[in-house]
Amino acid sequence: MAKIQPFPSSPCSTSSPGVQQGRHAYTVWMKSLVFNGNGCAVYGPDGAVAFRVDNYGSRGGREVLFMDRAGNALIRIRGKGVGMFRRWEVSRCAKDGGQDEEATQWFSVRRAEKGEAAVAMHGGAGTCYTIEGCCARKPEYKIRDVDSTVVAEVARKQTAAGVVLGEDVLTLTVGPKVDHLLVLGLVVVRGLMNRSL
Repeated sequence: MAKIQPFPSSPCSTSSPGVQQGRHAYTVWMKSLVFNGNGCAVYGPDGAVAFRVDNYGSRGGREVLFMDRAGNALIRIRGKGVGMFRRWEVSRCAKDGGQDEEATQWFSVRRAEKGEAAVAMHGGAGTCYTIEGCCARKPEYKIRDVDSTVVAEVARKQTAAGVVLGEDVLTLTVGPKVDHLLVLGLVVVRGLMNRSL
């Protein structure tokens, strides 16, 4: 797989996503690696593809899979309902690629007030995270926890020389002690909400 310009050295390991110490940055390219497909590719700090989404259906498909670099499904995202009542159900896939009966419900996302999206963990009590700027077409937005602390930020990527890249090349900065896979899942859901995937 091709590499992109890496970030400065970082202790992030993309082979085992989860809660990690320190801030970490990913590059998200809102394009599929498959010709004529919809999706996105996530590059790790080393510049190599870490995760990908390939949606072979139409943009904003009813189901997409978030995969690691080897093509193993990690998260299944399903859109349910229509219009204002639409929500996205996210499940963790089983270690072997995940059959329906083995996927574990994880969280759901629905549109909320002021152009935000509300994230509720399965079996939890109420909203745990919000995605600001969820309905906006601009690429910059933030993900906050229940205490309004920013846990992740997305912005257009800049090169070391300060050149701002296109609106489909983003930098995702994930805060310390945050589940990276959860944040990456929220980035994909936001892309589905805006029909950019």
